[in-house]
Amino acid sequence: MLKREVGAVMAAVFSATTDLAGEPQRGPERANLYEPGSAMQATPLRVEVLDGTRFRDTETNAVYRLYGIATCLPGQVAHLGRQPWPCGTTATAWLVAATLGKWLSCATLRDEAGERLARCASADHPDLAGAMVRDGVAVTLPPTEHDPSVRAYVSAERDARKAYRGLWASSFEMPWEYRARLAHSENRAPRAGASQ
Repeated sequence: MLKREVGAVMAAVFSATTDLAGEPQRGPERANLYEPGSAMQATPLRVEVLDGTRFRDTETNAVYRLYGIATCLPGQVAHLGRQPWPCGTTATAWLVAATLGKWLSCATLRDEAGERLARCASADHPDLAGAMVRDGVAVTLPPTEHDPSVRAYVSAERDARKAYRGLWASSFEMPWEYRARLAHSENRAPRAGASQ
């Protein structure tokens, strides 16, 4: 008896939501209904890591940058006591290990300087940027007028700092300060062939 009732309900639901060809009906009463393949779903992608916060979709060549975080730049070094270590290379290696052979799903927030600023996830990491901050290989970006800090990242950074995880066990220059110093020194360097 129960099976027949469930079957009747299922048949009524199916006939109410499909037309004669079996296609879903589109009407104002169904406008807010989630449907697979809607625009809200991101196409899964495989990526090639470019540095600690950026990667390229291997199919479309679109470049993505993780939102809300910064990592040491390639070539940047941190010091654990007197021992230097390549924190930029470490961040890149972390991102390679987290994405190699994995499908990613990214929600693009906006395009910025030819890159898609995004929040991304994999099966192992529901939030890649958050995991990097939690492991101490990334820091949260300071808030700006357009981009407030992500509260979960601030909390994860505080925990990593208290536990001396990753960068927080070492002395290092904040990535944006390192980048500014690098740009300043490049601007001051004499150009080849220029008169002095």
